[in-house]
Amino acid sequence: MNYALLLFPDFSLILCGYLVCRYTALNRTVWEQVESLVYYFLFPVLLFHSIVKSPLDLGATSSLIAAGLLMGVAGIALSYSLPWWPWLGRHIDGREHAGSAQVAFRFNSFIALALAERLAGAQGLLLIAVLIGVCVPLFNVGAVWPMARHAKTGFAGALLRNPLIIATALGLAANLAGFSVPQWLEPTVVRIGAASLALGLMAAGAGMQFGALARAKALAAGVLGIRHIVLPLVAMGLARLFKLDAVQTTVLLAFSGLPTASSCYVLAARMGYDGSYVAGLVTLSTLLGAVSLPFALGVLR
Repeated sequence: MNYALLLFPDFSLILCGYLVCRYTALNRTVWEQVESLVYYFLFPVLLFHSIVKSPLDLGATSSLIAAGLLMGVAGIALSYSLPWWPWLGRHIDGREHAGSAQVAFRFNSFIALALAERLAGAQGLLLIAVLIGVCVPLFNVGAVWPMARHAKTGFAGALLRNPLIIATALGLAANLAGFSVPQWLEPTVVRIGAASLALGLMAAGAGMQFGALARAKALAAGVLGIRHIVLPLVAMGLARLFKLDAVQTTVLLAFSGLPTASSCYVLAARMGYDGSYVAGLVTLSTLLGAVSLPFALGVLR
């Protein structure tokens, strides 16, 4: 499989957003409104639908769920610990770390769904949906906590107001209750999901300032190193520890090598952090995904 071609549509949309914002009348004033639309409406609808549309068989996938959650906890712990690493820590600004820590453990669910279906068909799609359903709440809590703590705002309130966490909780509850989106509403929801992907990535591109990365190179190296090198190695160890079968191992390794979530930028910007720096990290992570996915699936597997 050509992983570079798989990632090209996402990166091309980020590039389009950057060019449109810099060289047309659709400047930052326009894109700030787009960010709000994506964050408060489009992404939550997509997330809810992604979780609801695939039934969760928690019993048959308990080992995969445990491995995915442990991998996520490892990523969160490593990301939080960066300011205390020898040498690296003294080059990391606390506020920039709070807004960027999420890049080390969050993942691009759009690429995850597309990749799993190509790798393992319907079974792979179901397994990745299970991982998304159980890991997104943990990762969103992990993303919000350092930002709310550093800004000295109420953590519980920040979580309760976070539309992505609300959508995830509602999606899991609806899935376990057996709810499904009515057939007549399905085309509308699918189109909203497609719009969220395109506009979310373009909004990330519109906020990019590559120069911002130069002032925090140590932080960038830390979070991207965890995301694209350490987590695939952790996933390989967990797959062996839990004795996952071939398909589950493939899905877990693919999950570990994904680029970070494009909504990292939206979340950081909406919570008052340096969105341009996080957007640059998202862009670099998308590029590095063309290396980490073959590394996880071709070398480690």
